[in-house]
Amino acid sequence: MNGELAPRVAISVVIPTIGRTGLLRHCLETVTGCRPAAQEILVVDQSHAPPVAELIAKFAGVLLVPSNGLGVARGRNDGLRAAANELVLVTDDDCTVTSDWIGTAWSLAPRYPGAIITGQVLPVGDRRAVPSTKVDTLPRDLSRVRRGGVLFPNNMLVPRTAVLELGGFDERFGSEAAQDNEFCYRWLKAGNSLRFEPSLVVSHHDWRSPEELERLYVRYARGEGFFYAKHLRQGDLRMLLFIVRDVYRALRGLASALVKRREAWTDPRRGILRGLPGGLVAGWRTFRREP
Repeated sequence: MNGELAPRVAISVVIPTIGRTGLLRHCLETVTGCRPAAQEILVVDQSHAPPVAELIAKFAGVLLVPSNGLGVARGRNDGLRAAANELVLVTDDDCTVTSDWIGTAWSLAPRYPGAIITGQVLPVGDRRAVPSTKVDTLPRDLSRVRRGGVLFPNNMLVPRTAVLELGGFDERFGSEAAQDNEFCYRWLKAGNSLRFEPSLVVSHHDWRSPEELERLYVRYARGEGFFYAKHLRQGDLRMLLFIVRDVYRALRGLASALVKRREAWTDPRRGILRGLPGGLVAGWRTFRREP
């Protein structure tokens, strides 16, 4: 199913999953169809469901990495720890990739040694129902940015050792969202390099119901609050500006709902007031012993 004789480059691909086999199948079909191919493809599974193992067995060269933790932060870290190569491409099980995705990453890596490279995430289906997308045709150096939200973890090439030495993605987030934004902020605050390169392209698929999207946006906001509380505990007062910014966005979202009658599932801002306060409280408690 995957063109086993394709030339291979020294890149590992990591795909965290929680047992969504239908989505995962499409993801693997495109990743294994890349030319050139990756030396290894790791599916990090937290569902421990037999259908996942059965699916992976159908793709030659794809390895199953069981993950006993909870949350995508643990899944990504387990994949990075298991990877044999220094360069690691990461995507999610509800994404598909272009046939040159691996080759593009391989060509970009020597141009930006030590950098994380992120790229376009195109919506497939009703774009209003696809979160975490990025459509932009201009390359950007994001290394001087001091905020989260500019790294798209469903499309990133990372230097394995540097990410793990920084602590990887914070597994204390558990099932909280926004652990990618927290890692992005930590990576940039430490003075590391982050590039956006539009030639690195994946597609993110529409599969959630309106009710699931509304709950997801509340989770996003709760995760942001968790992130802010962690760094407030460390004395980083920039988080206060982020909180004010998010409250302002929430009020604009409410205004949009009143004026334009925009439905809640189409607007991530509508989840902020429901999720942010609880995330701040939970994060403040979780990180109270943070040095």
